[in-house]
Amino acid sequence: MYRIRIADADDDETAEILGDLHRLTFFGGASLPQFESGTWWLAHHDDDAVAFAGVVPSTHARNSGYFCRVGVLQRHWGRGLQLRLMRAIEARGRRLGWDSIVSDTTDNPVSANNFIHAGYRLYEPEAPWAWSHTLYWRKWLR
Repeated sequence: MYRIRIADADDDETAEILGDLHRLTFFGGASLPQFESGTWWLAHHDDDAVAFAGVVPSTHARNSGYFCRVGVLQRHWGRGLQLRLMRAIEARGRRLGWDSIVSDTTDNPVSANNFIHAGYRLYEPEAPWAWSHTLYWRKWLR
């Protein structure tokens, strides 16, 4: 059984857990996010934090959230945690009145397939913000 809850990233212990999960899931392949910005979630299995995700207001799309990070410990892959975290982000976006959630993936077919499964669609932003081979995703919330 997994529980997903909003994390208080201002709490030092919670910020440390988010940082540890980031290091264990990204292995130095992505910079550590600013956990004090946006809204973050933790997924727990029993008492152990096993996944996290975050959203910040988008600087790339008007009145939208930017799904900035998600990580799931490998031994918990295949249990739908990324999809559940995506739903939590979308629910938050709807409560905030956002029009959409945007994100991007690079060299990550599993995440790309999760975006497709969750109803996101590829799109071309007016001003791409990542590498030339990055895929950009958007899901309209209204």
